[in-house]
Amino acid sequence: MSALFDLTGRVAIVTGGGKGIGRELALALAGAGMDVAAASRTAAERQAVAAEIRALGRRALPRHLDVTDRASIAALMDGTLRELGRLDVLVNCAGRVGLRPSFELTEAEWDAIVDTNLKGLFFCCQAAGRIMAARGGGTIINIASALGLVGLEQRAAYCASKGGVIQLTRALAVEWAPHGITVNAIAPTTTLTGETAHLYADPAAHAAKARDIPLGRLGRAADLAGAVVYLAGPAAAFVTGHTLVVDGGYSAH
Repeated sequence: MSALFDLTGRVAIVTGGGKGIGRELALALAGAGMDVAAASRTAAERQAVAAEIRALGRRALPRHLDVTDRASIAALMDGTLRELGRLDVLVNCAGRVGLRPSFELTEAEWDAIVDTNLKGLFFCCQAAGRIMAARGGGTIINIASALGLVGLEQRAAYCASKGGVIQLTRALAVEWAPHGITVNAIAPTTTLTGETAHLYADPAAHAAKARDIPLGRLGRAADLAGAVVYLAGPAAAFVTGHTLVVDGGYSAH
């Protein structure tokens, strides 16, 4: 493995690490040599991911996390330092999707999406950033979306939250650069996971969505593995405030 992509001896937290994109990113980082705290709300899912990480020869820490609960975030950070000894990389992947005409969107639905995707993400960044600043640096990677760059019907709250993630990434990158902390984002296109697969179970709906993407297919969680390993390691040491778009060309047209 090239030294530019060798993450051996480092420790990552992946929020939303129990399934879908989060699981794939946790395994990608473990495959590059990292020990990983896989954090999620569902015990069975995070335990299963931890077993997969250990099978790769790395230490794993399955931890409960509700990103809308500040105490839960603090417990995750404290537990990671206690059990794994350090924190080098935070990957914010916990998120919530929603599909609702904007005329019908309720305050509760808006809050559920924005509190998870943006507010909760910020407080995870803040908690990890304090640890990283104290030890002289670190890396934060926020999972945004191509829908933070372009609009789509019936997804006002989701688009707003992910656009906020992209701007938050830029703001924190500027503010925390003096502490040696890089902050970047990854913006995927529609990615088939357990949460989204039902939206495209109909072959016609799947084909229609694929036609919107120049490379001709929907995203897979594995498509983001290379991006997270790149941004987490030495190869991206001088990259900060950037949103790496991994969307098959969706936002380019």
